[in-house]
Amino acid sequence: MIASRKTERLEKSAVEICKQIDKQGRGPAQLKHMQCNIRKEDQVKNLMSETLSAFGKIDFLVNNGGGQFPSPASNISLKGWNAVVETNLTGTFLCCREVYNQWMQEHGGVIVNIIADMWKGFPSMCHTGAARSAVDNLTKSLAIEWASNGVRVNAVAPGSSIFSETAAANYGDKNIFSHNIPFVPAKRLGTTEEISGAVCFLLSPAASFISGESLKVDAGSSIYPSMTWEIPEHKKLPAYRWDEDDDSIGSQNTPKSKL
Repeated sequence: MIASRKTERLEKSAVEICKQIDKQGRGPAQLKHMQCNIRKEDQVKNLMSETLSAFGKIDFLVNNGGGQFPSPASNISLKGWNAVVETNLTGTFLCCREVYNQWMQEHGGVIVNIIADMWKGFPSMCHTGAARSAVDNLTKSLAIEWASNGVRVNAVAPGSSIFSETAAANYGDKNIFSHNIPFVPAKRLGTTEEISGAVCFLLSPAASFISGESLKVDAGSSIYPSMTWEIPEHKKLPAYRWDEDDDSIGSQNTPKSKL
């Protein structure tokens, strides 16, 4: 089940994902979608109950909903502040609470929250920095509270250099991400597939002893630049893209990884 506030974008995503399910031949895999504004408690409750009605269980929850806008803190209105915090923090909390109360309390499960690269503060977007930092703490708190119910809770923090066409369109600047390349040790932008790969790992049994952690997916950007070390331009850390040919990524002797 995938859900979003914007119906048009949700339906487009559902079509794209269904094509990939068919392309990969993933047996009885199914996909359903429904509209949900995660800022609305009744809609979140309905999302969980409808998912249970459709599939009979909820093994995983990935909280990827969010939104923000660039602005100096002094210019952010209370309405703008509340809109961002309610979506990025309150919406995440409501989804976590409802999936726990309606299913995971009795059956266990795994939750992954998507946060952000806010470790050095978030100048020009302090509203989302504050909200995402709170979700980092919420992740830790829930991991402890719900451990005895068999629930693992982690977070993934994409770096600011992860390229997304939809995000670039939202900000109205197709080059908004490329400005970060000099500060990325890999000397390139990251891909959305590299974020989803981290999410899939944390959802999988391979991460069964990991809970309460926030995994940074930023090629080391959060610990670079260094005052004593400069990384030269290079192309030795190629990107992961699951929909390209096997031999199109990595060195000539290194085939693309398969999930």
